[in-house]
Amino acid sequence: MSRAWYGQTKATKCGRTGSGCRITDPFEGNMPSAQKLDSVSTKRERIATLAKECPERAFTSLAHHIDEAWLREAYTQTRRDGSPGVDGQTAQMYAEDLHVNLRSLLNRAKDGTYKAPSVRRVYIPKGRGDARRPIGIPTFEDKVLQRAVTMVLESVYEQEFHPCSYGFRPGRSAHQALCSLREQVMAMKGCWVVELDIRSFFDTLDHGHLRTFLRRRIRDGVLSRLIDKWLKAGVMEGGHRRRTTAGTPQGGVISPLLANVYLHHMLDEWFEREVRPRIRGASSIVRYADDAVLCFKHQRDAERVMAVLPKRFGRYGLNLHPVKTRKVAFERPPRAASSRQARRMTGVFDFPGFRHYWCRSRRSYWVVKRKTVPNRLSRTLRSMRQWCRQHQHMPIEWQHQVLCQKIRGHYAYYGIIGNCGSLNSFFWEVRRIWRERLSRRSRKAYIPWPRYEEMLKRMPLPPPRIVHSL
Repeated sequence: MSRAWYGQTKATKCGRTGSGCRITDPFEGNMPSAQKLDSVSTKRERIATLAKECPERAFTSLAHHIDEAWLREAYTQTRRDGSPGVDGQTAQMYAEDLHVNLRSLLNRAKDGTYKAPSVRRVYIPKGRGDARRPIGIPTFEDKVLQRAVTMVLESVYEQEFHPCSYGFRPGRSAHQALCSLREQVMAMKGCWVVELDIRSFFDTLDHGHLRTFLRRRIRDGVLSRLIDKWLKAGVMEGGHRRRTTAGTPQGGVISPLLANVYLHHMLDEWFEREVRPRIRGASSIVRYADDAVLCFKHQRDAERVMAVLPKRFGRYGLNLHPVKTRKVAFERPPRAASSRQARRMTGVFDFPGFRHYWCRSRRSYWVVKRKTVPNRLSRTLRSMRQWCRQHQHMPIEWQHQVLCQKIRGHYAYYGIIGNCGSLNSFFWEVRRIWRERLSRRSRKAYIPWPRYEEMLKRMPLPPPRIVHSL
């Protein structure tokens, strides 16, 4: 029977030789018998099926799937309301001659003449004080091409990623990570938690290790060259271009996937294959992007893993924060303990954006509850105060419309069961901030509370609401 036919046994299909497998089948785009798949979704399903059936396979021909229809789908999935990159081109400008632009982009990507432009670096507030987080803004065309390559890589790696990973994956969210973490902690009836914090992960990610991880599955020359160009593109800041030798910019479309590939091999696989078989009790890991929480039933297991984590991360060019990376005794309080005693007996930990703690339920059982991390709430309120100050002279109706959108966005993430206290604090503080800024529009603009309450009856702010029943 010819090996060119895919419908053989798994061993014959994969044709494993060494670390990868190269076979002759209709999937390979450079073969005369390559099938013409009907749609982008069909192509992605085909790639995913082969990736799942051949987990050891290194794909050598994937770029041929990226055609004009694939780029058009990538265009539809790319945000068109973002800030422009270094070239100043907006999505509306790019769409004026979309067919010609996509055809040119496809040709340059395939023949190797595409040059990845530098990303425009901006900063957003991070935590308290003057700390800021660097964000990279690619050009719109670069976003489209990155989305196209991400669609290919996702089809392969979604079959490989572990269920413990929730960040920036299709069909997964931070709220699912929260739900999974709570279920695992409750099933253990309390545990020891190792809270991981990686210092500047997206800025220090090692390119050499990333290429090694990618070559285990992706050996397509076109895709590899494009990824290398994005890693070496550099950043534009203050009119000066700076080359980068490590990291992948936050804000890039492909950056979250590359980060997931890196942490999948460095952390998730290591935990499942080496850590879990060597410890005595139950354990689990939940990861959302570069935030991770490791749970252990026994203290000794947590201490052993905690001791080797710095060496493990240092081996791959990463550093753990010496203070924020910590071990927490998150054991369930005794049945007879009061809530005040429980707060002294058990610790708390944060993930991701929520503080986890033990509290009694309405039926007096000990359960894990979550509330907004205090510094996250403070940071959001500072952002709201700054926005109100910057736009206090805009029409009140317009301010009301945008404020409502911002408030609903806050509820959409933090509106979970058990977080009513933090939601109420946010709501009443926003009310107070808006009145304060409206009262400073002029010398005679002071608004007493009764008049302000009358105004809110005509233009009410969204009240706190639970969006997720986790």
